[in-house]
Order: sequence, then C-alpha cells, then structure tokens
Amino acid sequence: MNLEDISTVKSLLSTPQNIVIVPHKNPDGDAIGSCLALYIFLKEMGQKCSVISPNDYPKFLKWMPENGSILNYEKSQSKCEEVFKEASLIFTLDFNDFSRTGALESILQKSNADFIMIDHHQQPSDYAKVTYSDVSMSSTCEMVYNFILYVDGGDRINKSIATNLYTGIMTDTGSFKYSSTSSKTHRIVADLIDKGAENMRIHSQVFDTNSPSRLHLLGVALKNMVILKDYRTAFITLSQEELDANNFKKGDTEGFVNYGLTLEGIVLAVIFIENREEGIIKISFRSVGDFSVNEFARNHFNGGGHTNAAGGRSNISLEETVAKFKTVLAAYENQLKS
Repeated sequence: MNLEDISTVKSLLSTPQNIVIVPHKNPDGDAIGSCLALYIFLKEMGQKCSVISPNDYPKFLKWMPENGSILNYEKSQSKCEEVFKEASLIFTLDFNDFSRTGALESILQKSNADFIMIDHHQQPSDYAKVTYSDVSMSSTCEMVYNFILYVDGGDRINKSIATNLYTGIMTDTGSFKYSSTSSKTHRIVADLIDKGAENMRIHSQVFDTNSPSRLHLLGVALKNMVILKDYRTAFITLSQEELDANNFKKGDTEGFVNYGLTLEGIVLAVIFIENREEGIIKISFRSVGDFSVNEFARNHFNGGGHTNAAGGRSNISLEETVAKFKTVLAAYENQLKS
C-alpha cells in the first residue's frame, strides 16, 4: 500500500462505519482466514462489522476463531441483504472481480458503499476506493497482516487473529512449499506463532480430520488419473456419480489436483469435477516453473488466478470438457516440454 492509500484507510476507519467483509464464492482457507482476522481486528477497533460469504465453506475450516459469526448468503439471503443495505464500507478479500462472488455480484455492483480490495490475484478490476493488490504475496492473509501494521494496529494482533492468519498462509502456500513463500512470509509466520498461533494444532485441524468417504474419493481420483507424457501433464476427472457414491461434502476434493505434480517430469496438473447442480465442470490447474496456468485458464476456461495455481469452469459436459482440454493442450506442447 502506498502512503496515500494508507492515509485514506486511516481516515475511513477513524469514524464509525458499518463494515461488511466479503470473500469469494467457495471460500478456501486464505479467504476465510483473512476475513475472520480482519473481522476480529475491526471489532477490536470498535467498528460495527459483519462477514458475509456467498455460500458455505469446508468443514475443516469451521473450527477457526469467530467462524460462527459468518453469515451464509445462500442460507440467510434476507438478513444478508439488510446488512448490505446498511453498509458504508465493504472489504473484498481474496478476489478482485465481483464475478467471483456468485449471487453477491449484483448486490456488490449496486452498493453505494466505499470498497477496499485486499487481494493477490492477477489483473484486478477497478472498483475500489483503495486497491491493495500484490501478486507477489503468498496469500491474502499475509496482506491482511501487513494491512494491520499499515494502520498501526500491530499491538491488536491477538491469538485469534494470529490463528486465522496462520491458517490462511499455511493453506495458500501448500504448507510453505510454494515459490510465493518468501523469507518475509516466514518472518510473519514466526511473529504469528509468538502471538499465539499453535502451528501443530492448526495443521492437525486442517489436514488430519479426513472422513473415510473422503479417502475413498481420493482413491477414485487417483485411479482416474491420466498421464499425457508428451505434454508433461496429468489430469484427474470426477463425475457427479463418483462424488455421490462417496458421500461428497464441500472441501473433500481440496488438494487432489496437487497429486499430479508429485509425478516425476510432470509440470501441469489438472482436475475436472462435475457439478450438476450448478451445471458446470469445475476445473483446478496447477503448474511448476514458468508455465502460466493463469493465462491458460483465462484464455480457454473462463478462469484465472496465479501463474502456478488457477481455477476455471466449463459449461459443456465432462467428456466434452476433457476433449477440449486435450485439443487446446496441443498448442502448448513446446512450452510444456521446455
């Protein structure tokens, strides 16, 4: 954040505000962690504050401090809409375009509130009074930590805030293994541990609470994996029937796409997941090196994200989507081989 933006934020927060904090649809650990950390911080400042999520989020995140305060728009539309009507300031966290919020898109577009964006994805839209965007950051949680320091709130980072920020940084960095994990990230994490984040407990709460059905689904996913050696690519498909047969719950497929990158020589991993309720194929892309899945997803599958991690979607059938993917992939053969 530059000095002008910091001054603007301090001015906005110097007076009472009705604040709403919004994550993207299908929020992950970074989205929930950043929203809850900011929520606790702003409440500590004496601000009236709410977190409204477009929809539900995985069970393995529902232990996080103050997670019970989150309003789910899908379940409480009327209440959420009343909160939005009263909002004077809206923080949008871990996304940079209203289209990432599903049913909340039109509400955000019509709002007369001031917006503050905190996000680390590429190509941000121009809707916010203050845009704090930095694609070099490991996570939005790392950015919220910086944001708190920018507004001179470092002494307000308590155990609950630290726990939420640590969770988001841990999940969005693949437990600190991705290239976006900098030395500064580790210094921030060290400070969060000093402020009360229990790193071993957090890791256990997120990663060691599998259900038998999730592990069975993982087995199906791995059995379905297809390896395209000529393209140094591995992809997984999961049909709606396979999800239903294994009692799929939101969040159960989290991390499945990364298994492709554990194969020697693979630089691109993809998972295609059928969602008949929404009428789409949800796609996750992961890569190593310089191959930009952000550009790949934007150009071909209505998505985007980071250079090495992105999402997309398709409105045609699972079989047609995979066929399209294979066709498109041919144009990238030299890039993938290099």
